[in-house]
Amino acid sequence: MDSQEFDVAAVRDYLLALQDRLCQALSTCDGGSFREDFWRRPEGGGGRTRVLEDGAVIEKGGVNFSEVAGAALPPAASAHRPELAGRRWRALGVSLVMHPRNPHAPTSHMNVRFFVAEQDGAAPVWWFGGGFDLTPYYGYEEDCRHWHRVAHDALAPFGEDLYPAWKQACDRYFYLPHRQETRGIGGIFFDDFNAFGFARCFALLQAVGDAYRHAYLPLLERRHTQPYSAEQRAFQLYRRGRYVEFNLVYDRGTLFGLQSGGRTEAILMSLPNEVHWRYDWQPVAGSAEARLSQDFLRPRDWLAEVSV
Repeated sequence: MDSQEFDVAAVRDYLLALQDRLCQALSTCDGGSFREDFWRRPEGGGGRTRVLEDGAVIEKGGVNFSEVAGAALPPAASAHRPELAGRRWRALGVSLVMHPRNPHAPTSHMNVRFFVAEQDGAAPVWWFGGGFDLTPYYGYEEDCRHWHRVAHDALAPFGEDLYPAWKQACDRYFYLPHRQETRGIGGIFFDDFNAFGFARCFALLQAVGDAYRHAYLPLLERRHTQPYSAEQRAFQLYRRGRYVEFNLVYDRGTLFGLQSGGRTEAILMSLPNEVHWRYDWQPVAGSAEARLSQDFLRPRDWLAEVSV
């Protein structure tokens, strides 16, 4: 593949504009402002980190842009492509995590990224990846259906086979084996994707990135004013522990950032400010807390289900 077949500048321009749009929309919802940091990485590249903390709606949220490069792909990036191990690489992406203050409002994650691996005497290899997933603390089926409907509709112009395949990939990826539960109610997840050629793959990435705010903001606006008790807040902090466990133990993006010498503050901005762990805590049978694990933290075909 000739290096002229992909356009890094176009991807960079889109990602920077996407970060701007997302921060504007989330700031409008919260009423607060993002702190912005620019950083450089000694081995190559840098980024623009934006974090909102202690807002009226968002307790901790980050929207990061990064463009980094290195001399050899780290293990987290080449595990599924061992033939590329050791190649020079470039990676661009926007990653987002939102932890709302209200326990009825779900945490959300979104990431879109572009990789290029190069080696003298060989054609460059490029691919896209990303997706978004939702982590509720109190389950609302209408929220889950909305989330998955937006994901489906974003992918539909590119083929009806993508949503079911990427929905299943999301359920598989965001799974905690040691807890035997999914991190949340899923969404879509894809990686190593270059099946359509650059222009169409890039258009698909844009569809995913643009769909996130239409999937999430209606849920945040619907739930952030809902009354909640001290017990519900305590449950939210307990469940956040699962989020932390996944990000630090299993998440490939976190591992890639740490292995590639990325900026630790930016990599770990996904972690909430407050989180609790309790020893062998169990919810009351039949409670809303028990329903979360029983009815929501397992793969479901949300779009096939009818509200009753």
